[in-house]
Amino acid sequence: MQKFQDLGLDASILDALAQKGFSEPTPIQEKVIPILLQRDRNVVGQAQTGTGKTAAFGLPIVQNIEERSGKVQAIILAPTRELAVQVAEEMDSFKGKKRLQITTVYGGQPIDRQIRELQKGADIVVGTPGRVIDLIKRNKLQLSEVKYFVLDEADEMLNMGFIEDIEYILSETNDDKQVLLFSATMPSKILKLAKKYMGDYELLHVEKSQVTTENTEQLYYAVSAKDKMKVLERIMEMTPDFYGIVFCNTRMGTDDVTRELNKMGVAAEALHGDVQQNQRERILQRFKNKACTVLCATDVAARGIDVNELTHVINYQLPQDPEAYVHRIGRTGRAGNKGVAISLIANGEKKQMNIIQSISKVQMTKAELPSAKEMIQAKMDKIFADIITTELTEKDANILKLATRLIESNESSDVLTAALKYFLKDELQAKNFEEIKMQKDLGGTKGNGEVRLFVAKGKRDRMSPQDLEAFICAQSGIASNAFLDTFMLDEFSFVTLESDDADVVLARFKNITSDGKSVITKAKQRDGGGGSSRGGSKFGAGSREKDSKFRSGDGGRRNDSSSSNGGRRRSTETSSSFGGGRRRSESSTSSNAGGRRRKESSGAGNHNSFYGKPSGEKSKFKNAKY
Repeated sequence: MQKFQDLGLDASILDALAQKGFSEPTPIQEKVIPILLQRDRNVVGQAQTGTGKTAAFGLPIVQNIEERSGKVQAIILAPTRELAVQVAEEMDSFKGKKRLQITTVYGGQPIDRQIRELQKGADIVVGTPGRVIDLIKRNKLQLSEVKYFVLDEADEMLNMGFIEDIEYILSETNDDKQVLLFSATMPSKILKLAKKYMGDYELLHVEKSQVTTENTEQLYYAVSAKDKMKVLERIMEMTPDFYGIVFCNTRMGTDDVTRELNKMGVAAEALHGDVQQNQRERILQRFKNKACTVLCATDVAARGIDVNELTHVINYQLPQDPEAYVHRIGRTGRAGNKGVAISLIANGEKKQMNIIQSISKVQMTKAELPSAKEMIQAKMDKIFADIITTELTEKDANILKLATRLIESNESSDVLTAALKYFLKDELQAKNFEEIKMQKDLGGTKGNGEVRLFVAKGKRDRMSPQDLEAFICAQSGIASNAFLDTFMLDEFSFVTLESDDADVVLARFKNITSDGKSVITKAKQRDGGGGSSRGGSKFGAGSREKDSKFRSGDGGRRNDSSSSNGGRRRSTETSSSFGGGRRRSESSTSSNAGGRRRKESSGAGNHNSFYGKPSGEKSKFKNAKY
C-alpha cells in the first residue's frame, strides 16, 4: 500500500492530511492523483460514494493552482447543494497554509451574497449547474481560464436532467482545460458525454468495496403497501435508540412518512427538493447533533450526508436502481460499527427485490414482526432499564418525600403498581399492538395485484403528476403513497394502483365525467398482459424507452432520463431542459433563455394549475368536489 507522500503531493498538503488522520490513499486516490498532478490526460473515474473521490480530484487541484491569481482556475459541478457544500468544505481542509479562495454557489441562497464572494477573487468554484449558469449569464462568473473542469456524481446529474446545463457550462470554458468526470455508475450517456467533450481520456475503474455491506444486516418485511406505515411504527417501537434514514422515492411520500412519525412522537424531519436551503442546513445540523433522530429523505436529497453512527437505514420504498440500494445501505455499518438495513416489500415488489439482489450481489433475509406479547415484554424491559438507571439529585427532594409517603401508606408492591398505572395509563395493553398481517406470497396474487387505470386528463389540461394524484386522493380517500406508477401524456394519463385501491377509485369516479365519459376507467390490457405498469404501451405516444429503470412497488416513479413521454421522473428536483423554456434548478425555480425566473409548483399542496379553470372555460368535470 502506497503512502500519500509516494504520490507526489507537497509537504503542506501532507501536513493537512496528517492532521485529518489520513496517511494511506484509497484505490481511486492512488490511481487518479498522479495523473492529475501531471495534467496530461482527461480522466473518467468510476467510483461509488464513500471511496474518497473528492480527495482524488481535490488534492491535485489544490496543489496545482496558483494563489490569488484573480481568476477562477477550477470549476466543480455537483448535483445537489449538500454535496457542493461538502466538496467545498473538504477541499478547504486540504489547502493547509496555501492562500486559496474556495467559493460555493447554489440555489436557495441570495445570489448577491455569492456574487460578492466571487468578486473577492475565487480560485475554485464549487456549485450546482443552475446557479452557475445564472452567474455566467450575469457576467459574474468567468470560466475562460479554468485549468480544471470537474463533474462530480455525473450519473445523478444526468438522471436529474442537467445534461444541457452541463453542455452550456462546458461551452463557456477554454479548450485547454483538464476535464475530470466521476460517476458511481457508467451508463452509455456518460460515455457519450465523455467522447463528445473529453477527447482522449483515461477510464479508471475501482471495484466496489464490500465493506459497505459486510457490517450491515439486511432484512426485509413482506407487507401490504397500506400496512407499511404500521410496520415502520413497529420498527421504531422495537428500537428506541433508532438513529437513521428512511428512504422514500418521492417528495410527497417523504412528507407523508415524516408527518405520521411526528404524530407518534418520533423526532423526524423530511429532506427533499422542495425544502428551502436554509431549512435544509438546519435539518442536517439537527440530525448530526441527534436533536432529530430520523431523517426521511429522497436519494438525491440525501447525497452529501456524511454521518458514521447511523444504526438503521429503512427502504420504505425500494429504489429503481440497484446501485442506489447499495448507496443507501452503505450509510449504516460504517467505521467498524454494526448497522441494520430494512426494506419494506409490498405485494408485487418481489421482482425488483430479486433484481437488486442479483445485480448488487447482496442478500436480504426475510424477517417477522414481533407479536403483541413480545412488544409488551420489550416495552417493559425498556421501562425497567430506564427507571433503574435514572439518577436522583438534590433537585428531586420533593419526589423523594412523595415516594416515602406512598411507601409508608401501603404495601410497596401495591404503591409501585399504582404509580406505574398512573403514569403509563394503558400503554402496556395488548390492544395497542395491532397484529400486522405479513404477506406470504409477494408474487401479486389475484385480488392483490396491480391495476392500471386510464385517466382522461393530461398535460394539456395544465396538470402535473402531483396534481393528478392529489385530485384522485381527494375524491377517493386513498393514501397519497398508494400510487405505484404515474405516467402522463398530453391528452391523457395512466396510474397504477393495487387492486383494492383501484376498486375504490373506480367506484368513486363512476359518476364523475368529462365530455360524457368517466374521467377514470380501467385501462385496456397491453401487449405482455396484466394490469401492471411495466412493459410497452399501445396508446398515443408509443412505448416507454427500453432502458427505463424499474420502479418501486409502493409509490415509486419511473426513472427515465427523458421526459418526452410525460412520465413522472424519479428525481426529487424540478424537471426541465435548458434553453427552450424551463430548466432544472436546485432552488425550485427556473430560468428561461431571457433570464426571467418563474416559481415552480411545489407539488403536493399547490394544485391551482389543476383546479383553476382557464379564463372563459367551464369545468369539464361533473360531480367533482372542489
